[in-house]
Amino acid sequence: MPAAHVTLADVLGAAAPDATGALWRLDGAARQLDANVVRLRPGGGGDAYVEGELDVLLLVVEGHGTLHWAGEGEELAPGTLVFVPRGERRAVSAGDAGLVYVTAHRRRPGMTIRRAEPQVAAEGGEAPCLLPRVCASCGRAAEDAGALYCARCGERLEAQGSGRP
Repeated sequence: MPAAHVTLADVLGAAAPDATGALWRLDGAARQLDANVVRLRPGGGGDAYVEGELDVLLLVVEGHGTLHWAGEGEELAPGTLVFVPRGERRAVSAGDAGLVYVTAHRRRPGMTIRRAEPQVAAEGGEAPCLLPRVCASCGRAAEDAGALYCARCGERLEAQGSGRP
């Protein structure tokens, strides 16, 4: 995985002045973390939703706004750092000058192939070319065809018929 080194000034400087949403995302297949730099236009925001699987860390870097969660509105200003636990209904809205913030959370699990229940006939399923990428320990399919280790559990992948151990 290439090192992720970027300055916030570079991210904001490279984005069009009216660009909103995720201006930057952490890339790379073999990582355990997701991170984004998000910009909301003045007065903008998203609908409330519940993230059932992931805790999220939110750091405000520019502008002001409100984090609506746990039945309350928490004011957001540059330097505000908030831990939002999974299962909480939340929404972020920007103030009059807009809002830029960074989010970080554990990476969502990738696609997995599960074994069919004995009473259910196995129909369809994943293409056979993915089978060498499936981790024998946890069942996760590696996103990168050249991966040697499982991104979820860290076990060495045993790619049958690929010529690698």
